[in-house]
Amino acid sequence: MDRRKDGLPQLGQLGELIEKHVGKHLDSQVVGQVREKFEQWNDPAARLERRRRRASRLLTLWIVLIMVFGTLTALGFAGAVGGDEQSITLGSSAAALAAAIVAVLSVRTGLRLRRLNRTKPPARPAGPPPLPSRDSVAREPMERLAEAESSFAELVEQLAGAGQNGSLVPESSVLDARNTATDAASALRDLADRIQAIERAREAAPQRERAALGEAIRTLQGQLDSGLEGYGSLVAAAGRAVAESSGHLEQHQQQLTEATDHLAGLAIAVRELSAHNR
Repeated sequence: MDRRKDGLPQLGQLGELIEKHVGKHLDSQVVGQVREKFEQWNDPAARLERRRRRASRLLTLWIVLIMVFGTLTALGFAGAVGGDEQSITLGSSAAALAAAIVAVLSVRTGLRLRRLNRTKPPARPAGPPPLPSRDSVAREPMERLAEAESSFAELVEQLAGAGQNGSLVPESSVLDARNTATDAASALRDLADRIQAIERAREAAPQRERAALGEAIRTLQGQLDSGLEGYGSLVAAAGRAVAESSGHLEQHQQQLTEATDHLAGLAIAVRELSAHNR
């Protein structure tokens, strides 16, 4: 197995480690640039392109060596090289053997390059959305949202029947909860983006205008906290359904439905307020 072809196994996580342990000492923009460089290096399409370039360079090397050994062989057998006949014959035979070995290697490399050229670049795995900068009030809520999404995804797998006992609640209820959670998370991230935009505007605004922008940020932050509370209620309802899957199925379904409806209402409210304030 070619150890180089996939890059470093943990390269995609190295950016997160840098941000966690070093990011607080660096400008957030610099940390973001470092993470972007690591992600670009570890991108599946970039790895495939590096393998193609390596195979192409290796094939070029084999071709050059074939030409060198082939020339030496021809000169030797043609008597164009000085020396005793036995040495010339031995040297020419060695050069011919080397040329044959290199020819085999070049064929293998050529086939490998052909296979790589026919390989379509794999789709880049979807990573988590980028978090706001560390000095933004939206940073901590978005970290909580990411953790809640991860927990909810695990619970949904259980509710959808990933376990051995089959589906714990009706599939329609699970699908509604999943779709509602996705829509709500999108609305909350849109809200976080608005908060960051206003924060940047506040930094550039005259001193007399900053108080009003700060009040707008606090209002949006309150909406963000309410949305996260609703998302947490949905996660809690799903968790109770999984934890007590042995009984009270109707009760768990009702709790999950209520939490889904509540979160859907919050998501709609957030989007309507965002559209009204724009």
